[in-house]
Amino acid sequence: QVQAVESGGGLVQAGGSLRLSCTCSSRTFYNDAMAWFRQAPGKEREFVAAITWSGGRTYYSDSVKGRFTISFDNAKITVYLQMTSLKPEDTAVYYCALQTGSGTYYSSSNYGHWGQGTQVTVSS
Repeated sequence: QVQAVESGGGLVQAGGSLRLSCTCSSRTFYNDAMAWFRQAPGKEREFVAAITWSGGRTYYSDSVKGRFTISFDNAKITVYLQMTSLKPEDTAVYYCALQTGSGTYYSSSNYGHWGQGTQVTVSS
């Protein structure tokens, strides 16, 4: 059973930075990408960023492009999300997940093995 574990969340002031980490217990050849999603209270889960293990191609939502950077350490099966210039609207529970389907990288339905989530709170 593949498990993903996030860490690194916390409370930060607007304009500050945080780095999230997500480590998977294992992955297979078919799990080509890993992604971060977030969910704010009363809102649906939304895509934040994704990265492919093969080639390191990255994908970002428009709301975080230029402020967040996704990267990975293949040997550790760990993905990072460096978040800078944080805004109060970035406040959410952040989840990582491993690709399990063959659809678009932007859809949560293409992912499984979700982590338990880590809270990010940005104060104004």
